[in-house]
Amino acid sequence: MANIFTNFFSGAKDKLAGKNDFNKAFLQFLGGGYTSYDSDMKTYIDKGYNINPDVYACISQMSVKTASVPYSVKRIKDKKSHIKRMQLNTATKGNASIIQQIKTLSLSNKAYESDDLAFPMDEPNSTQTWVEIISLYKTYIRLTGNCYFYMLSPKDGINSGTPVQVYVLPAHLMQIVVKPNADMLTVESPIDHYMLIEGNQFIKFDAEDVIHVKLSNPNFDFQGSHLYGQSPLRAALRNLNSQNSALELNVKTLQNGGAFGFIHGKGTALTPDQAQSIKERLVEMDNSPEKLSRIAGASGELAFTRISLTTDELKPFDFLKYDQKAICNVLGWSDRLLNNSEGTGLSTVDLNDIRKGVVTDNILPDLVLLQDAFNKEFLPRFKGYENTFIEWDITELPEMQADMKMMVEQLEKARVTPNEVRTALKYETLDDDGMDVVWMPTNLQRIDDVSAVMFDTVNKQ
Repeated sequence: MANIFTNFFSGAKDKLAGKNDFNKAFLQFLGGGYTSYDSDMKTYIDKGYNINPDVYACISQMSVKTASVPYSVKRIKDKKSHIKRMQLNTATKGNASIIQQIKTLSLSNKAYESDDLAFPMDEPNSTQTWVEIISLYKTYIRLTGNCYFYMLSPKDGINSGTPVQVYVLPAHLMQIVVKPNADMLTVESPIDHYMLIEGNQFIKFDAEDVIHVKLSNPNFDFQGSHLYGQSPLRAALRNLNSQNSALELNVKTLQNGGAFGFIHGKGTALTPDQAQSIKERLVEMDNSPEKLSRIAGASGELAFTRISLTTDELKPFDFLKYDQKAICNVLGWSDRLLNNSEGTGLSTVDLNDIRKGVVTDNILPDLVLLQDAFNKEFLPRFKGYENTFIEWDITELPEMQADMKMMVEQLEKARVTPNEVRTALKYETLDDDGMDVVWMPTNLQRIDDVSAVMFDTVNKQ
């Protein structure tokens, strides 16, 4: 269980660990070393996902698509074939050729038992579903580069260590606390525990109760900065700030009805009373919805001097478009899927290729990280799941159906059994006669029948 420290430490002024000496001293008081990496973690949520429409659109599309990918749990039958299959999947990363997909299918038949297992937990906790958990995983991993799964488990008894609930912790509020005098280059994990810090509340989570999934981070130091994943938005933080500023400027310009400037007398200066009267009349005209109220007279000739640039001169939408491309690039998403002008006019084939590209280049790699973490740190905690394997299958998504069609065509040309074809199509295999025998393409004759005829012919000769 997490230990909650509150009230006594109300002197903390900053919400994130590493922001002041108090938090640093507090973490060291608990027995661990202090480590921090990216101080903008909360910015990616507050100024990115929460208020930036492009960041929200990219992340929400990713999370919805990720949560829709089906998964299965299999029991490993042959470890060698399992390792070869995983190496092939890692090498291709979803961009496997049809021949490679057929090899993967063949290895799967050798590596795993035919029947899938049920996932060991029906629901992660009392308030969320697995769809929500997977969506949160994708959201945090792309926004912050990190995702922390907390497994609530009994500490003793026959079910000791077996998770009863799973939660996704707020990645932007998490702090990694390393062991005293931790060695970053040793076989032992340097992590002592994890700390959730929000305001003056400090919640400690034991290292063995947390699954930390992270993106790669090349920024190494001996304080443990490399223990965090690197946020994709870190490289685009200036684009994020630029885009937010452009949006705010556009709103202010619209609210003020145009560019800023001065109304003044033409030729002769306005007296203070005249200037005040004109200002009051303009306010009345702007507040009244009636058309006639917007007509006003002036006894003298007036002029207007502009002191700010118009939106046409500033061209904020050109900068918004540039920043949008930069943000999409670092997030690994296509800007053509955001309903902008470049996405219009695309053919169905082109659009499907773009969707297939983001599935293989964005959705699948993060799912591979998740399945590796679950296979190593989650499934083995359940009795009967020690030799099992979870895998997300992108081939069942609508974008990937063209590849399935090509695979079937290749399987028909290859020397495979009908049951192997059914397995490729995710159909149940049949026990009928001939379903596990290779058939010759000529008149669909069984290969053992053809061999028998050829043998008899040779003997007669």
